[in-house]
Amino acid sequence: MHTRHSSRPLRTLGAALTAAALLSSGCSAGASAPRAASLSKKAVPAALKPYYEQTLSWRPCGGADFECATLKAPLDYARPGTGRDLRLAVSRKKATGTGRRLGSLLVNPGGPGGSAVGYLQSFAAVGYPARVRARYDMVAMDPRGVAESEPITCLSDKQMDTFTQTDQTPDGRGETDRLVAAYKKFARGCATRSGGILGHVSTVEAARDMDVLRAALGDRKLTYVGASYGTFLGATYADLYPHRVGRLVLDGALDPTLSSRRINRDQTAGFETAFTAFAKDCVRRTGCPLGTGSVATARDRLGAFFARLDSHPVRTGESRALGEPLATIGVISAMYDETAWPQLRTALRSAMGGHGGGLLNLADLYYERDADGSYANLMYANPAVNCLDLPPAFRTPADVRKAVPDFRKASPVFGKALAWAALNCAYWPVRPTGTAHPLHARGAAPIVVVGTTRDPATPYPWARALATQLSSATLLTYDGDGHTAYGRGSGCIDNAINTYLLTGRPPAPHTRCH
Repeated sequence: MHTRHSSRPLRTLGAALTAAALLSSGCSAGASAPRAASLSKKAVPAALKPYYEQTLSWRPCGGADFECATLKAPLDYARPGTGRDLRLAVSRKKATGTGRRLGSLLVNPGGPGGSAVGYLQSFAAVGYPARVRARYDMVAMDPRGVAESEPITCLSDKQMDTFTQTDQTPDGRGETDRLVAAYKKFARGCATRSGGILGHVSTVEAARDMDVLRAALGDRKLTYVGASYGTFLGATYADLYPHRVGRLVLDGALDPTLSSRRINRDQTAGFETAFTAFAKDCVRRTGCPLGTGSVATARDRLGAFFARLDSHPVRTGESRALGEPLATIGVISAMYDETAWPQLRTALRSAMGGHGGGLLNLADLYYERDADGSYANLMYANPAVNCLDLPPAFRTPADVRKAVPDFRKASPVFGKALAWAALNCAYWPVRPTGTAHPLHARGAAPIVVVGTTRDPATPYPWARALATQLSSATLLTYDGDGHTAYGRGSGCIDNAINTYLLTGRPPAPHTRCH
């Protein structure tokens, strides 16, 4: 699904539920060649030198001392200088301190498809600890195809409204055909509106862009904090350029060895774990909309509510009604962060009483739909990256039907919807270029991988797996709820990461924070 920090990013399943799901498939996990850590020691090829030696022209932007620039990168790294160049949006806020500057700190909030520039300007440049901001220039670049960097588009806003309301739990041939038709229309729209870039938005290409940016910034090595999908982007960079790794924090990690189907299934289980935590908290409270009994009873009540919405949507105060698809996404949206639980309780209570505006607002937040009805580019960039990075989870509706029992075992409430959401890449107009494989980054400086034990979007075992694969990684564990850990209130986590960023000293092995 997606990652979330102030601007929620992982999306993994698909684009819509597809976002819901990923926006599950979303966390992409494979990447295209070149493989392994072979690029970093090689001299920059002559054809790439104009990109590596470019000078960024900075201009004021965004207020609060932000600067913006445009980085030029080749559309196709196999043919640099012979075809189209991309213009990638970059922003920075210079180090605030008067002491020795440590260089640039590049941040990425995840997605894929989350705007790193937006994340920097709305959160990281003011929300990261003052002592980190004092020593580093805070920098972000929207990856290719995302936000201000040659954004992918697929549908009109009205078409997107229709897409997000498509029944994601088909009960028969007719509903299945309508869902497949929606996925095909989405894919055709992407090919029609963004076909020129659609085959060149892989994670490997985004990582190569990051190395061009590193050089343009004048940094010998890359220092980076990536959340959610941003961990896969960072690990891919480390595997390609291990000797150019400075200090890398990978928070809410993905396991790059997993297939798309396994990613979606694991995320489904992760959302069930998060829902269980929410339900345990809810049923202890007077007025819980899911009752005051057991977690099992709460789960049954939510499932029954979704089933009613499947045939009888409720009003929302606007032209869109709240049916099962949007209600499911609204609940999933609140699973990313326990601070959203009070809002979810209120929204569920209202929806069960016949007014679905609160759940609709949560769904819109997830889909990045503004009050004026416009959608951000996340819903298009997310499947574009995911469907390029890995072969599809399923190739036919029959494949999904066979998998539904397993997904329902992982999550009785969300399983069926998330299984069908993973079908979207089956109809993608561009063939995948990547495969699932381990990332080792042999020869890299120490890397810190952060995992949250009850993370719904990037399950904790993924962090353990990535930390094991990376040759120089240390696993830092947060025993808690929600998606990602840095900057979310744990002094133990924040102190460990701040120390690493400022000194290069990683936390002790097996460090566990609460």
